[in-house]
Amino acid sequence: MAGQLVLITGATGHVGFKAMLVALEAGYHVRAAVRSQAKADALLNNKTLKALNRSAQLSFVVVPDLQSDGAYDDAVKDVTYIIHIASPIMNGDTKPEQYTEFFIKPAVTGTLGMLKSAAKAPSVKRIVVTSSIVAIVPYPPGPDVYNAESRTPSVTEGFSDEFAAYCASKAAALNEAESWMEQNNPSFDIIHVHPSFVEGRDDLVTEAPKAISGTNAVVLGAVLGSESDSAVRPGVSVHNDDVARIHVDSLKPEVPGNTSYIAHWNPAGTLEGTKWEQINEIAAELFPEEVKSGKLPNKGGVKQSIPIKLDSSKTEEVFGFVHKGLKEQVKDVVGWYLELLDQKA
Repeated sequence: MAGQLVLITGATGHVGFKAMLVALEAGYHVRAAVRSQAKADALLNNKTLKALNRSAQLSFVVVPDLQSDGAYDDAVKDVTYIIHIASPIMNGDTKPEQYTEFFIKPAVTGTLGMLKSAAKAPSVKRIVVTSSIVAIVPYPPGPDVYNAESRTPSVTEGFSDEFAAYCASKAAALNEAESWMEQNNPSFDIIHVHPSFVEGRDDLVTEAPKAISGTNAVVLGAVLGSESDSAVRPGVSVHNDDVARIHVDSLKPEVPGNTSYIAHWNPAGTLEGTKWEQINEIAAELFPEEVKSGKLPNKGGVKQSIPIKLDSSKTEEVFGFVHKGLKEQVKDVVGWYLELLDQKA
């Protein structure tokens, strides 16, 4: 219910910042957990947040160490809902011997720590946790159809690469959270949201070169020619607007809890997912002048999209909307990038 207090972690990230904006727009009061006051100040100075003009609904709590015992005890006081997004992401610099410490432990400890703190706060009614499709789809994926009830076993060592460790961290956090809920039967319920590759503008980024990072690099890499034309990517994507909406709408009491929802786009009536090879064609259609002038080289891109059959129909039925497709994802990501270029000019 709008007007109630929501604790949000991870608001300094792509998904978390958008979720915070959507929650504020919906009328919720938001308490954002950040690692330092400097990070809170940076958010307050963000022009998109300022333009929203909802500062009276926003407060911050500093949680410097998410893995310490009782890290969120003060943060959860008097909150009705929690959206827990903060979790380790890949940076490309993590060494194999660091995988467990960097990915597995923080993901599991942070999630369980939030559940334990919430259990001490009788005001908490629901926790929404950002998981991922990698928590429910094996790595590498098989030919099966995966849905919100699919699960993969926890693995804590022997990772082939950084992505495998990241996948394992999401699976372990999901499995441990569900086990904890079953064993402790708290007064609140839980919802896990499983996004695929998230595409969409990131209003925390203020310089065009920095936009070519994270999962947005797949779209921008294709239109800017920085994505190798030999690249192979999982054929899965979702618009960040939809991911944020699912998180915030999950707070509504009529949305069933103690379950999972997949955030993922499929072409209507299919399980075909995303064909990244279409990015260049879409960009040429949507931005013909920029492509013609060379502002968008529009060369390169993904050579092959690995098919993964993800059934997100449950999400669309419960939340009453259809996920935005690849064309809308490309339109918003490239349009945002061009905005950043024009600001510099």
